[in-house]
Order: sequence, then C-alpha cells, then structure tokens
Amino acid sequence: MTLGVAPGHGAAVLVLALAIDLVAGEYPGRLHPVVWMGGAISWLEARAPAAGRFGQLAYGAALALLLPAAFAGAALLLLRAGATAPPWLSVALEALALKSTFAIRELGRAAARVARALRAGHLDEARFSLRALCSRDASALDAPRLAAAAVESVAENASDSAVAPLLAWALLGLPGAVAYRAVNTLDARIGYHGRHEWLGKAAARLDDLVNLVPARLAAALLLLAGLAGGADAAGGLRILRRDARRTESPNAGWPMAAMAGLLGVELEKMGHYRLGDPLRPVDHDTVARAWRLVVVAVALAAALSLGARVVLHGA
Repeated sequence: MTLGVAPGHGAAVLVLALAIDLVAGEYPGRLHPVVWMGGAISWLEARAPAAGRFGQLAYGAALALLLPAAFAGAALLLLRAGATAPPWLSVALEALALKSTFAIRELGRAAARVARALRAGHLDEARFSLRALCSRDASALDAPRLAAAAVESVAENASDSAVAPLLAWALLGLPGAVAYRAVNTLDARIGYHGRHEWLGKAAARLDDLVNLVPARLAAALLLLAGLAGGADAAGGLRILRRDARRTESPNAGWPMAAMAGLLGVELEKMGHYRLGDPLRPVDHDTVARAWRLVVVAVALAAALSLGARVVLHGA
C-alpha cells in the first residue's frame, strides 16, 4: 500500500532500510517490533486453553490470524501518519519499520562467529554461537556437522530473514512485510511444539503457506548468485531438483538443497534428512562461502522487490 506517495518513495525506503540494517544491525530489544511480537505471543500463549485439542486448535487459529492482522494494522496507521508528514520523514518512518522485518547483517555476523570459532578449533564456542542461527541441539556435533548446520541455517534464513519480508513489502507494502514477520515469529515461538500440543498448528501451517514462494525464489536467487560468483550452478540445480523435498518442511529444503549443490557438500541433520553429495569437506571456509552467496542472492532479491513494487504500485 503506497497511500499516494511520490515516485521514488519505494526506492528511498528500501535503500535507507538496507543501510540501517547494514550499519546499525538489530534494534535494542525495547525498541524492536519483533520483540514486541514475542511479548504479545507469550502473553497470549499463557492464556491459551490448558487442555483439549479443539480448544487449543481454535485458539491457535485465532492467534495466527489476529496477531499478524493487528501488527499489520499498526503498520498501516504508521503509513497514514507518514502520509501527512514531510517526504523525508515519511521515508524515514517507513524505512525504520521495514528494517525491523529483516536481519541481514545479524545473520552474517552469526555465521561469522561460528566460522571464526571453527577456524580456531573452539568447538564449545562454535556450539554456543550456532544457537543464534538455529535451535538444533549442538552439544554432540563435531566440527564438520557444526559447519554444516551453520550452512543450512544461513541458506534457510536467507529466505526467512531477507527474501520473504522483502517480497512481502514489494507485493503488499509495509503492512505485508510486518504481517509476514508476525507469522514467522509465531511459528518460531509456538509452531508445532511447546506446552500446548495443538496450539501452534495453525501458525505452522500458515508459515508454510506464506513461505512457499519465497523459499523457491530464494533457491533460484542462490543459483543465480552461484552462476555470477563462479560456484557450481549446474550442480546446485541438480541437487535442488533431487533433494529439495527431502525435508519435513515443504520450504526449508529448497534453499538448503540449492546451497548444498552450489558448494558441492553434503548437509545432514541426523535422523531427518541428507542433502547434496560429499564432494568437498564442510568446514569454516564452507560457512564463509555460503554467506558470500547469500549476500549476492539478497542483493538480487532487493533489486527484484523494488522492481516489483514499481510495477505493481508505481512508487
């Protein structure tokens, strides 16, 4: 939603939002809308029905629909307020809000911390640092499996933390990006797990739905990044076609399989899936190579999102 903004507004918003992310990183917790979303989820979860499949499922479905709608409504109010402000202030307000929906710099920093620890041989530090990328139990992972987990998480988060919110912004404006982040946060917080067995099923299904296109787009952009950067794009496409559907999630396997093929490595979560072929060892350098591919893919996603916004909204 553009609310009649001037030409060039979208480009200014996107460039400023990306600059804020790359320079400042994440907002302090008290000022971060995603932290507010987490607080709201915790408050509402504590008031969920204590037992009963139907009650939990109905409550969770209402939560999955109403929480994203509420935050999207707040974003719409912000846009309406900005519509009467000077153009520079309108751009600044929207950019500050849009930045909160993605976390490119923090994703790279988290990957770099794991890679540095692995390079130094500090496995305990690498296990601790991996927690910023995924919720997997890393206590028994050796160095290659820690590196593989980091590569998998970098690939998957390229979609969740960058491509998806940028695409939502292009199609539905700031309210769409904020709603996407609320859906994704709900899935991360309650998903299929937690103290209420059925509470998070609707949120998980909704997250699967809204990520169907972004995950596949992220995989395609990673292949283009590999083609531009001299990685094995043909291998990436081959592994993508072979392995993308091997994960329990209908979406996570797409960017992870593409990444495995591009790097010529095998990515395995014991007892769950195995993606790619072990043509090369997986180590700290593999994590760095994966991150370089993600940077190019995200740049392509930003350009594509801006183009889509101009075509669809004219601003």
